[in-house]
Amino acid sequence: MDDVAARTRPAAPTTLLETARRLAGEISGRAAEHDETDGFIAENYKALKAAGLVAAGVPAELGGGGASLRDLCEVLRIIAGACGSTGLALSMHTHQVAIPAWRWRHQEAARPLVEPLLRRVAAENIVLLSSGGSDWIGGSGKAEKVDGGYRITARKVFSSGAPMGDILMTSAICEEGDERTVLHFGAPMAAEEITVLDTWQTLGMRGTGSHDIMIEGLFVADDKIPLRRKAGEWHPGFQLIATIAFPLIYSTYLGVAESARDIAIGIAGMKPVSHRLQSLAGRMDTALAAARMAREHMIAAAERNAPSAESVNDVMIGRRLVEENAIHTVELAMELAGGAGFYRKVGLERRFRDIQAARYHPLQKEAQSEYAGAMALDQPTSTIF
Repeated sequence: MDDVAARTRPAAPTTLLETARRLAGEISGRAAEHDETDGFIAENYKALKAAGLVAAGVPAELGGGGASLRDLCEVLRIIAGACGSTGLALSMHTHQVAIPAWRWRHQEAARPLVEPLLRRVAAENIVLLSSGGSDWIGGSGKAEKVDGGYRITARKVFSSGAPMGDILMTSAICEEGDERTVLHFGAPMAAEEITVLDTWQTLGMRGTGSHDIMIEGLFVADDKIPLRRKAGEWHPGFQLIATIAFPLIYSTYLGVAESARDIAIGIAGMKPVSHRLQSLAGRMDTALAAARMAREHMIAAAERNAPSAESVNDVMIGRRLVEENAIHTVELAMELAGGAGFYRKVGLERRFRDIQAARYHPLQKEAQSEYAGAMALDQPTSTIF
């Protein structure tokens, strides 16, 4: 299946994948230490910057690497196989680059809005943070209208890469009369009104530095708010975000599952062959194949370059299937490895913990099922999230 797929789709630039593989070898040795200490993967992020992966998604015309979405997904899969925390943190920056890059390529009117940011990423190697854990369709935080703009007060959670971020891509809710409007903007992390709180002590993905970020009275000028939308409803901008971001994010979980599989196969290869061992290995590889197919479904939906309710549905079905099959792959890897997999030094139990984070991104299973069902029955989806 994989050989056929490789012949029918464009390959990522060799140098980009070679760079990712080289870095994977470098960062894998630090993964256990970051996990054990809750330490942020700062050294790994510096290596990603030095290798050009932070700017890989910026169009080449603007000074970046010009990588496609598919290329970026492959990079994240490779990096996450070595260190899940590094892969996930990089995916949160990468999707914040890939979205304006898509707009630059496909929306002529958006070019003046997104080009300055993309040029900064390429020229200055800045890191963009996502506050997606706080800022899904419902929005969060308070925006108070003042002369010339808004005063922002908010606490943003799950902001992966927070210790090294330069700009937080976030939003807040302005309530005027009966209207609740979500305002989107970039917040400079160096501002004195912004504080990174030391809150990230978790089951898995411990090195991502996904701390809470406190915003206390930050002023954002009217002309620095590129998007305003109604709170609690899907907007075309969020259809774009969902379509582009989730193939990237879930490529990290595929990478974690693949690496768990390889560890388990290595351990199983030292045991006497048995029907039970073969059955476990076969079930594990079947689950992993399903996760790979589901990710391909997500990428294909994004590559239609037509963000819509339909593309969101396709991506979120794929996201759900990657989640379930990646988690199942790692569970079976633990079973295949047996007692050896219980030791931290083997690396399987870290991947078992890291893969659990796949459960918590939107759309989670209840919302995803309702959304898919509404699409199937030709019902509205605008408030299903």
